[in-house]
Amino acid sequence: MVTAIGDREAFARRAESYYDRALRAKLEPEHKGEYLFLDVDTGDYELDADKLAAMHRARAKHPGTLFYILRVGYPA
Repeated sequence: MVTAIGDREAFARRAESYYDRALRAKLEPEHKGEYLFLDVDTGDYELDADKLAAMHRARAKHPGTLFYILRVGYPA
């Protein structure tokens, strides 16, 4: 579980690294502005223009998971 500030920073670095390496080129051309809920451990994600819809699908697939959330194509 991510609790300490160092843990949160490490979690964010892992997520951003994965996004840059595996998802950015794939998602940004067609999905700019959509919300991404990324399961950092599995690489699975949900994407939607409706933030709540993406969140509900992500939680249904991976209950109890801590997701990294970002808006595609925008700085954090």
